[in-house]
Amino acid sequence: MRWVLRGLMAVVGVLTLAVYLAGAYLVYELARAVWAVRPPLSTLAVYLAVLTVVLAFVSYRVGTAQILRSLRVWELPEARAPTLYRRLAGFSDAMGIERPDVLVAEMARPNALALGGGFGPGHVVVDRQLFSILTVDELSAILAHELAHIERKDSLVQTFGYSVLQTLSGVAIVVLAPVLVVATGLARGVAWIRGRPEAWTRTIPGKLQRAVVGSVSLVFFALTLALLAHSRRREFAADDRAAAVTGDPLALARALRKIERASDGPWSLLSPLYVNGEEEGPLTRLLSTHPATDERVERLREQAERDRRIRVEGGRP
Repeated sequence: MRWVLRGLMAVVGVLTLAVYLAGAYLVYELARAVWAVRPPLSTLAVYLAVLTVVLAFVSYRVGTAQILRSLRVWELPEARAPTLYRRLAGFSDAMGIERPDVLVAEMARPNALALGGGFGPGHVVVDRQLFSILTVDELSAILAHELAHIERKDSLVQTFGYSVLQTLSGVAIVVLAPVLVVATGLARGVAWIRGRPEAWTRTIPGKLQRAVVGSVSLVFFALTLALLAHSRRREFAADDRAAAVTGDPLALARALRKIERASDGPWSLLSPLYVNGEEEGPLTRLLSTHPATDERVERLREQAERDRRIRVEGGRP
């Protein structure tokens, strides 16, 4: 009975090899046909670049519209907040951008985010709770922070970065697919022939397949970490810009602290203003789009102290 089972396993292994090799042959023939009519590499690179830009633009415009619809925002009338709008106009003039719309939403937690700005004036969405927990100076600092994101076109840059990552992923899949198919087929076929189908990952082809997948995954994980690190640097830059425009770094620091105390529950990728809790560990911070609140507040306090020393040394009160 044991030899019958081993014989059946061997037959299954041979059939598995035949199916995978036939599939690999078809992929090879298709790749050869495409390669025969391939455009020059420079032209292909241009095509991929144009496709990446187009996909990024579509994702940017569609994503902005979808977020606004999902938040069910409404516009804040200027008559309801004349001081806020006056300061917003001043900040916009100082940054050299069009004054964005101020929209109000009911979010799960106190929050604010900037949308658009790559093409047109952009939007600043403010959670309704911020009007009750922040002073006018603190809310103005939050708006200045969001305006800094619009000034730097951070949403567009971030969308473009992820679009490039998706394009590179697609190219890698197309290039490596034949190798992975052959390696997987050989690994599974050999494992069945040996009578140990569960051990296919420990065969030489299986190890090759795992090495290729692992290497590619590691590269794209590193690229993702680089994008996240860039996102955290953008937050610091927006904090610095807001502090410079408002002339009051401590107002933004107080606002971040109040939002942190008023917030609870898991963090959200939606918010360019998201603040971190103290319980987060190093890995969470590494994978976060935003730096820790303590670090942001400390930087703002140091900037306020530097500004104070400059005023004192300059003979100003």
